[in-house]
Amino acid sequence: MSIHHVDGTNAKNSVFLYALSTCPWCKKTKALLNELNVKYDYIDVDLIIGAEQDKVVADIEAVNPQGGFPTLVINKTNVIVGYRPEEIKEALA
Repeated sequence: MSIHHVDGTNAKNSVFLYALSTCPWCKKTKALLNELNVKYDYIDVDLIIGAEQDKVVADIEAVNPQGGFPTLVINKTNVIVGYRPEEIKEALA
């Protein structure tokens, strides 16, 4: 599985992003996290195949039953679905 890591000076939260490589809202979410200099990990779900993709989709559905993208998980408990810049900024403050 190809989990990507982005270093940032803002490392006070555990941040994981489930994204699609072709999704404009996912790209905006990544850009916002980069702008905020957040340390985070992400996975482009559409670039995984087979059983690995099935496992990742099940992981997403566990925190986001609708399965929409982007799905941002902060500190393993706060889930933000979609591009919601103000909500993301507030959750990372």
